[in-house]
Amino acid sequence: MVTGAQIPAWLKELYPFEPKRFDTGFGQLSYLDEGQGDEAVLMVHGNPTWSFFYRNVVLSLRGRIRCIVPDHLGCGLSDKPQDYDYTLPNHVANLGRLIDSLNLRKVHLIVHDWGGPIGLGTMLPRSEKLGKVVILNTAAFADTVVPARIRFCRIPLIGELAVRGFNGFAWPATWMAVTKPLPAAVKAGFLFPYDNWANRIATHRFVRDIPQGIGAPNDIALSKIEAALPVLAEKSVRIIWGGQDFCFNRHYFDRWQATLPNAKADYLTEAGHYLMEDARDNVIPQIERHILS
Repeated sequence: MVTGAQIPAWLKELYPFEPKRFDTGFGQLSYLDEGQGDEAVLMVHGNPTWSFFYRNVVLSLRGRIRCIVPDHLGCGLSDKPQDYDYTLPNHVANLGRLIDSLNLRKVHLIVHDWGGPIGLGTMLPRSEKLGKVVILNTAAFADTVVPARIRFCRIPLIGELAVRGFNGFAWPATWMAVTKPLPAAVKAGFLFPYDNWANRIATHRFVRDIPQGIGAPNDIALSKIEAALPVLAEKSVRIIWGGQDFCFNRHYFDRWQATLPNAKADYLTEAGHYLMEDARDNVIPQIERHILS
């Protein structure tokens, strides 16, 4: 585990923050808390990223609005317990406890990848505090469209060996999730927390936890989140989508548009899953205008 004080100098240049710690009861959760006030924007990452994914958004917004950016347990600079039940309900519960502890008056929300169900699962039951929402290449509804390369990572024993032994999820994402090659330091930043078998536990467990519609706890949790999505019709929602995403492809973008027909949506045809890297100069100004207007 790396604490804020132990972040290496090369990473500090890209990630110039001092993370705070929150005790979930199962391990320490690392999170950024930048800026001031009781109104904040909560940015929720997915797999296999961490709060590093939002670093440039935080740098852009923190002088104007408070930014809360957690690393899920098992991810980023958070603890990575080896005997923890890494499931959607538990990630939602951890984030809910963090948000409640901060006593915020209003929470705007940005979600990406697994951050969709986790962030929405946290804030929809707290809809009285929920402000504006930005949806980036994610899903928060049941679906059966799962790419073969992700299904491979779910194969018992083989999938875990590939993901945890050979970093066969986080490492391929550094070139499969983008359309423009990442600078070497940025690539290293994405991979920094996931440098050995133990530290890749959540990377594999997220893949294993993808809902399958068989009545498991993750299926039940996802169905509750999906049932609450109509609440978003009362909110100001912005959808920004990387069109070259092999996982959250056009199918998911179309589902969001059908679910939220009044939401303003932008489909970036040349950007991949890590759209913040491929289209930074497009995405961040859109987020700024939406959140701050």
